[in-house]
Amino acid sequence: MQPLLHHLAVTVLAPTSALSGADGQIRAEGVQGLFHADSRALSQARLLVDGREPEAVGHAEQAAGRTRFVSLARWLGDPGPDPTVRVDRTREVSPGRMAEVVQIASSASEPVTAVVTVELSCDFAPIEAVKSGGATAQAVPVIKNDTLTWRSGDILVTATGEGAACGASGLRWEVAVAPGETVTLRWSAAVEDPGAVVRAPARALEWREPRVTADDHRLVRLAERAVADLRSLRLAELGHPDDTFLGAGVPWFLTVFGRDSIWAARMLLPLGTELAAGTLRVLARRQGARVDPASGEAPGKIMHELRRHEFAANGMRLPSAYYGTIDATPLWIGLLHDAWRWGMPESEVEPLLPALEAALGWLGEHADPDGDGFLEYIDTSGRGLANQGWKDSGDAVRFHDGRQAEPPIALAEVQGYAYAAARQGAALLEAFGRPGGERWPAYADALATRFRERFWVDGGYPALALDRDKRPVDSLTSNIGHLLGTGLLTREEEGRVAAALASPSMSAGFGLRTMSADDAGFSPLSYHCGSVWSHDTAIVVAGLARAGFAEPAAELAGGLLAAAEAFDFRLPELHAGDARDTVGRAIAYPAACRPQAWSAAAAVTLLHAAVGVYPDVPAGRVEVRPLEGAPLGAVRVQGLRVAGAEVTAEVDRSGKPTLDGLPPGLVTSS
Repeated sequence: MQPLLHHLAVTVLAPTSALSGADGQIRAEGVQGLFHADSRALSQARLLVDGREPEAVGHAEQAAGRTRFVSLARWLGDPGPDPTVRVDRTREVSPGRMAEVVQIASSASEPVTAVVTVELSCDFAPIEAVKSGGATAQAVPVIKNDTLTWRSGDILVTATGEGAACGASGLRWEVAVAPGETVTLRWSAAVEDPGAVVRAPARALEWREPRVTADDHRLVRLAERAVADLRSLRLAELGHPDDTFLGAGVPWFLTVFGRDSIWAARMLLPLGTELAAGTLRVLARRQGARVDPASGEAPGKIMHELRRHEFAANGMRLPSAYYGTIDATPLWIGLLHDAWRWGMPESEVEPLLPALEAALGWLGEHADPDGDGFLEYIDTSGRGLANQGWKDSGDAVRFHDGRQAEPPIALAEVQGYAYAAARQGAALLEAFGRPGGERWPAYADALATRFRERFWVDGGYPALALDRDKRPVDSLTSNIGHLLGTGLLTREEEGRVAAALASPSMSAGFGLRTMSADDAGFSPLSYHCGSVWSHDTAIVVAGLARAGFAEPAAELAGGLLAAAEAFDFRLPELHAGDARDTVGRAIAYPAACRPQAWSAAAAVTLLHAAVGVYPDVPAGRVEVRPLEGAPLGAVRVQGLRVAGAEVTAEVDRSGKPTLDGLPPGLVTSS
């Protein structure tokens, strides 16, 4: 079974991460370990004092890539109720390295002596083997010159300790601590992995961290934590160190993921366009060029995920470059368009236009294999993802009565993405003087007509999908919220969607439930059928806010802020969809990744929705549309970037917006 994650402490600076117990111990169990890219280096790093584990007191993440753990050696020192020997363990992770400083402090009346050991082991387990929960074999170290070395193929792991004796089980120190003094021990492990497909970026992103002032302190804390996590998830491809993208999440997805990396970059456009540009280029370089059912590749299609080798887990066998996604391609077009509107230089947009034309070609020639006018997917290989939208678990597409839909599947939100991509692609082609743009507005209009005829169900909302028999999958899900702002819906239809999402069955949790509590398939701890996903909620909040539906937007945003509080403001990949008035505090989904790129990016989207700043055209027009009445309270955000200009956006309690810092010629409207 897949190991659980909710109780672990994570220290990450991509592409390296350490997962341990809350006490700092990395034990040879579950998903604990030191990971680099998609392979586990150390499977154990257990600190012992006189052969015993110190008793944990607490831990705190001090900065990106640094965590401090505090524990006690209560069997040492003076007798009595107060402990006199404390052990502080500070872990620092950097790309390809983990270093620890262990400080043993004594307030005892007599000197304290002890033997301190760090038990180390290494199994080189690939991430898919760890995720499957199977047993792994430990490698045998070579000991030379007070260094432990493990090797598997091209991967080399070394461990050393300052002043430590080395043995087959790890590192050993004999220490004596005088009253009132502290002894400091240091050790580190390094990973050399030339076969990894990702690396640390060559340089920092030119971001300005948003400076937030708000009535609700949770917004401030969420933004601070999110930006720190986002910096720790930055990655680049080997051979292209200047193109930065975000790894999807720790521990399973610390690589390029088409949909996840695109959404995260899109949600972070208010901080600048450099991340979007890097993400677009990385995915354009691996854009599909041929039809290959085994990998899902097709000409013009954007990749789903990239691994070092085949990903074999839980009955799936995904090729190292896997294209099994129905939505990454229209979302790539949307990211290019929106980055251009936010001020991405034309000199960076223009080289990507051939990839845009290829992506539009996929939309018109390969996305609709049965010719019914809708984008749909089916895994013909039998070894890939059965569902290929963002809800990609095997049971994600279910009717109201709980039956699972049979593929091919045409998802509702994907039709909205396609509608928007057609119009966005046409706008780009026209602006840059490229031919072919006239085809796409008509494509979009025809798609909207078909959607209106086929997707709406008796409950007054769009179906989740159409199944293989073109029957509407009539469950009420969060997917329909992604249609807001795509242009596919009329104003009246957007109102009906907003009303459906505002119903207690959808909005009574800590954010937006993925499926209505009134549907038979609902479970608060289902991965995609009743849980709450932070990015999903934030996308819908932004759509509601821009469309003017302030009350449901504020309700969902408030639920997500309450969840953030429960998770120390590091929003997980997802959390349970229990009702707020039932559990009182958000409950973890125990296998959720943390940190997760688009969950962290959700914080920026909430801020953006609250102050309501949107670029209109690349020439510089700016639209300000805050939540009426400022239901999130007064919010001031410094560090937003619109068309290359840094601005301060502010909404007071009355909902009145202001903008500072716009250069001459930028026009504001409300």
